[in-house]
This record gives sequence, C-alpha cells and structure tokens, in this order.
Amino acid sequence: MSNASASALPPESKTFLQVHVVVVGGGVAGLSAAVALSRVGHRVTLLERDEDFDQAYALRNKPTTVRGIRMPPNMTKIFNHWGMRSAIDEIGTVSGQVIMSRIEDSRTLGKHVWNHEMLEEAGGEFIFLDYHNLRQVLLRAAKDLGATIRTNSEVSSVSDDGRYAILTDGERVHADVIVGATGRLGLIRDLLCQDQSGDDTGKPRGLMLFDAVVPAAKLRADPELRELLHEEFSRDDDFAFYLYVPDDGKTPEARVKAAPSEIIAAHTANFEPRIQKLAAAASGTCVKLVTREVLEDWVHSSGRLVGIGDAVHPFVPGSIQGPCMSLEDASVLAKLFSHLLEESQIPSFLYAFEEIRRARTVKINDVDNNNIDFMTMPSGPMATGRDDAMAATFQAGRNALDAEEGDDASSQWTENREIFGYDAEDAANEWWVSWGILRLRAKDAPELGELSGVKGVAIARSEH
Repeated sequence: MSNASASALPPESKTFLQVHVVVVGGGVAGLSAAVALSRVGHRVTLLERDEDFDQAYALRNKPTTVRGIRMPPNMTKIFNHWGMRSAIDEIGTVSGQVIMSRIEDSRTLGKHVWNHEMLEEAGGEFIFLDYHNLRQVLLRAAKDLGATIRTNSEVSSVSDDGRYAILTDGERVHADVIVGATGRLGLIRDLLCQDQSGDDTGKPRGLMLFDAVVPAAKLRADPELRELLHEEFSRDDDFAFYLYVPDDGKTPEARVKAAPSEIIAAHTANFEPRIQKLAAAASGTCVKLVTREVLEDWVHSSGRLVGIGDAVHPFVPGSIQGPCMSLEDASVLAKLFSHLLEESQIPSFLYAFEEIRRARTVKINDVDNNNIDFMTMPSGPMATGRDDAMAATFQAGRNALDAEEGDDASSQWTENREIFGYDAEDAANEWWVSWGILRLRAKDAPELGELSGVKGVAIARSEH
C-alpha cells in the first residue's frame, strides 16, 4: 500500500467553538468520525483498545469480519468532498459492472453495467478495496488533521454525566462530547440499551458468512481462476470474496472464528469447480449473521454521548452499505458541529443527528437485507423463477438489475437516486437552515448573517 498523504481538504466552514470530542473505537466508523470532526476544527481524541492499527497485527490477533469492501457511490462521494479521492484510488479498483452466475454450475444469469448518468448524478463510483487499507487511509488523515490517536486504551465505562470515558486501568478521559463507535456488540450499544425497553438478542438469519481472501498470485497461476481477475488488478492485489452458506449452528454471533481453507472447501463441495479452487486457496473468517434492531435512542440520557455506525443501526457483516452508513454518520455529525457556537447546543445537535439519520439507515438496512435474501434463496421454485427472469433479461440484451419490461423504470431510477445520490452534508445543512438557525434566533441571536447563518453571538471556547 502506498504511503502517500491521505490528508483531507479543509471544509468550506469551521466551527466557532472548539470542543474536545472523544471517539471510542478505531474501526471505520470511529476513524471516519475522527477525520470529519477534526476537519471542521474540533479537538479529537480517539481511544482504540487494540495495541496496533497494523494490518499484520489485526490479522494475527483480531481478525475482522470484513476484508473486501464494496464501496458504493454515496460512500465514494464523501471522500470526494473530503479531498481524499486520490488516496482511495491508490488502494481501490473501480467497478464497471457486475456479472451474476449460478454458484452450482457457473451458468451466467446476467450482467449489469453501472449507468454512467446515474453515477455522475450520484457524484461517486463503485470501488472495491481492502478494509485494512481503508482503515490506514483514515488513520493517516485523522493524524494529519491533528487528532490524537491512543491505542491500548480500552474504555470500560462512561460517567453518568457523559463527560468522562473511563479506561480499564481507571484513567478518566475528559470529553465535551463522546462519540461511540464500538460496533453491534460493543460497550456503547450496551450502555444505550440500558435506557431502553426490550431486549437486544437479535434474530438469526439462518446464514453464515465466510469472508475469504486469496492471493492474486495463486489466481494468476491457474488458467481457470485467472479469468476472474479484472485487467485493472495489480500484481499485489488480493482477491476477496464473500460466501454465504446455511448456518451450521456452531458459530455464535459474538465470535469471529478463523476459517481455514479446508473448512471453506467443505462448504463448497457442490459448487462449480472454480469456486472449489478458490476455497482451497483461501483463508479467512466465519461469522454468524444476526439481524439486530435499530436502537430506540442513539443519544445517552446525559445529552453528551451519541452512538454511530453499527452501535446504533447495525448492518450484518458483508453488507454493501454498512461501512457507508458509518461514513455518512460521521459526515452529518461533523457538519452539524461545524455550526457550534456554545456548549448548550451540544445535546440538540446530537438529537438532530439521530433525527436526520434514523429513517435513512432503517431504509438502507432493509435494502441491504433484501439484497442478501434475493441472492441467497434456497433451491426451489422461487430461486428458479429468479434465475429464469434474470436470464431472460440478459438474453434480451438488457442490464440484469434494470426494471423488467412493462415495469416502471422511473421508480427504480428514483430509488437509485435516493440511495446513491444522498448527500450527508446537504442533509445536515437542511436541518440547520430549517431548524437550527430558528432555535438559535429564538434563544439569543437577533441578527442572522453571513457565517454559518449566524452573526452577533458571543463566543466562548472550551479550555478542557
């Protein structure tokens, strides 16, 4: 991976009041928040429990549930806004199309070429990249923007007033705001669940996900596998693939267990030969798919702590939009906090963040889950009908995922525009213009003007 700078460009406007934000968790969600909030002028400290962000360490000690990430246009767009597209291009490969085949016999069911007009309107592209490389890009950007990154800093609790993150060694880290990005099974979700009704056991999907990686050299050495490589893949690229199989009942959700090639191969014995070869050459992890509900409340009762990413709206591992929703969260939160004038606004900004993001994440989660259900139908009449419909579309020379003849193509275009065309900063600005300025005017701002829509308000600076 290149060591070129991943520095983000400064935003159009920065905060008037700088506060200290403590981000708990150093995954994509936490690092994105560190980048976004540092970028708008806040002082950020990120607390990560592991001792290292290095890929080798992560693979050896903390295998992630995701190696390959499929970055959709609404995620690429945020990196474009942040001035980080060149860093993404160095670690990713642009996807021009998707080919769909039956896993049992390699029969081609269809091909979908991404619509250029749709991508241009969305402001982004589909890009394939490695989770660890993305994490490194975000880490470098956060550091370049002045964020303090602390490893070996596991948070065990948060003070009742939401002003201190308490580490396992007893250290109390002061914060004006705490942003919790500890995932679907982490501390922040547990903490927020304490204030809510119902349980959080989750609903098993009946599926397991193998997240596997094959070195590109092994693919190039085999004529049958070589055809799977796109010409734009470099010689150093690995080949990542997801394999959904029926749940064997042996893998609890809380565990991400290593999946040696022989284990993966055992689940592919009835698949087409290339898949069997991939499995024999692969190493990876296995995780049980469990659907968890969006939390009732994302903001702690103190009004000083908010959850983001899978901590509050968990996506199942392997989803297309899961990492993207974390990046959108960070972008919305930072845009809101770019308007911060006084500490009393903090709770209202956190509640506004939840208000802005809730409906969006619920809808996109449903779309992702429906896509997984569509692609993993068990053999039977429904799967046969799906395959025949896609094959007929392909034979007619049309994109596999386009609306069928006689259907309303405009409705599909509208849905794609809503999913991929979403602009997180615009959503935050819309709330600010519609509600934020009005609340400020009602409180103590008789004159509204040029900077962030506010003029003539006394400014204090946090000295913590």
